[in-house]
Amino acid sequence: MAKRNIVVIGASAGGVFALKQLVEALPADFPASIFIVMHVSPHSPSMLPAILSSAGPLPAEHPADGQLIRPGRIYIAPPDHHLLVEYDQIIVKKGPKENRFRPSIDALFRSAAYTYEARVIGVVLTGMLDDGTSGMWSIKRLNGITIVQQPDDAAYSSMPSSVLDFVDVDYSVPLNDMAALLTRLVTEPIPEPTRDAFQEQDRMEAEINIAAQENAFDIGILNMGDLTPLTCPECNGALVSIKEGKLIRYRCHTGHAYTANSLLAETTKSVEESFWKAIRSLEETVILLEQSGKQFAEGGNQQASEQFFAKARETRERARFAHSFATVQEPLSFTEVTDGSNQPTP
Repeated sequence: MAKRNIVVIGASAGGVFALKQLVEALPADFPASIFIVMHVSPHSPSMLPAILSSAGPLPAEHPADGQLIRPGRIYIAPPDHHLLVEYDQIIVKKGPKENRFRPSIDALFRSAAYTYEARVIGVVLTGMLDDGTSGMWSIKRLNGITIVQQPDDAAYSSMPSSVLDFVDVDYSVPLNDMAALLTRLVTEPIPEPTRDAFQEQDRMEAEINIAAQENAFDIGILNMGDLTPLTCPECNGALVSIKEGKLIRYRCHTGHAYTANSLLAETTKSVEESFWKAIRSLEETVILLEQSGKQFAEGGNQQASEQFFAKARETRERARFAHSFATVQEPLSFTEVTDGSNQPTP
């Protein structure tokens, strides 16, 4: 009988502490392979393999593209690269970002679910927003086991809470109980996985290939969802909507992907950026108008000089007005909307 021998873990804010605590409690003879996506800076080297190797008995590493999967090892996504699994090997690619992140938790989880089905255990730990929710839906859809850190036990509860909102999760446990749960689950026999056709098969395969650097437009991603009037905050490409149970996601024709929550956060962030760009343009206009006014004054044309200075004063007032909006405009997410934590200060 097959066993659950693929464990995929996603974490973001507060994740280093949570991951250290988890791997510290795992046994040295843990028989499954562990894959981790942790949101880290794309511009700095990650010390997470060294941290986790020293924290527990299992060796951790950044794998190379094409490396074969071995049991009892921890594989961690390198900065700015997606970590995927396919046919007993590891894929490390720089495909389009998902939910503003590369590596993406969803991309890893989706590839594991598609390849290994019921042999997969998905775990979402502490973090902000909702990367991992779509991936956990895929794991559940293909008969894997889904686990989240109890939200009130997490340093940041948004990611596990989002999974609980959209996925029928198998286990919600505190971090202290997770290693024991995983150790038990990986020893339980399961029926041999079968590759039965399922409704989302073509689309899921296409999204995995996009994360592995294939061309989303050539794959035909625009035909795999409903075209929307929305545009991608990353590249301004057209977005199609994709429904997974209660969850709605978006993907653009170049490949970037968003949940509705992450799209809301990114779109409202761009609103503030637009205000600052408008302020810059208005203030540059003031500079040009005042310089022109001075030139006309020096040339003896007082009437034209006054006209330019008057227009400069009007433009300066518009810039101040725009500034007052920019300082209260803040990015939103579902959490901030529902709990009122992002109300502008008067």
